[in-house]
Amino acid sequence: MKFSLLLLAALLLPRPGAAQPAALLFTIAQLHYGGGGDWYANPSSLPNLLHFLKENTAIEAADEPAQVQIVDEELFSYPYIYMTGHGNVSFSPEEVLRLRRYLESGGFLHADDNYGMDVSFRREIKKVFPLKELVELPPDHGIFHCHFDFPQGLPKIHEHDGKRAQALGIFDGDRLVVLYTYQTDLGDGWEDPQVHNDLPEKRQAALRMGANIAVWVLTH
Repeated sequence: MKFSLLLLAALLLPRPGAAQPAALLFTIAQLHYGGGGDWYANPSSLPNLLHFLKENTAIEAADEPAQVQIVDEELFSYPYIYMTGHGNVSFSPEEVLRLRRYLESGGFLHADDNYGMDVSFRREIKKVFPLKELVELPPDHGIFHCHFDFPQGLPKIHEHDGKRAQALGIFDGDRLVVLYTYQTDLGDGWEDPQVHNDLPEKRQAALRMGANIAVWVLTH
């Protein structure tokens, strides 16, 4: 199924004084994947990002994220699914096929390495798209400029191995269907301030980049 572009556009348009049905509120679905990794990591991150979207964009966002497995019927109800964690990721053959169909039908997957899922994520996403490669998005890609401006591209939030932050993508034609944020840990930056004691400017950079991703998903 294709997501309705009219519905997605409507989610970006403020309607002062009009009650928004809960079913039409934008949310992000955190992916519950198999393999033993802590898919549930950073519990305060997505609620904080959704609150930031409500306060700083025209997106009418829900208060809470959803949780979804690839085999769930409601997978196709979410335009944006998010996955994170420190451990192993594993997709069954059925999940590989279904995730590919979701992404080719208009869905979007954001994988945010929380330091430890890199090897398994790259292995599993290659099963989903065996003929496609993760390619680095240059700093002039629109996802870095569609709402807030990031002239240098993906911000660096946490050090991890000290490597530079990379935004890697998989495209279906011209459409970005998978975004892999590596060596940055946006989700840690979205968490409550006391969790990681990040400087305010780091949290703001992470939240603003998260807003850009959501705006990009809803407009492309």
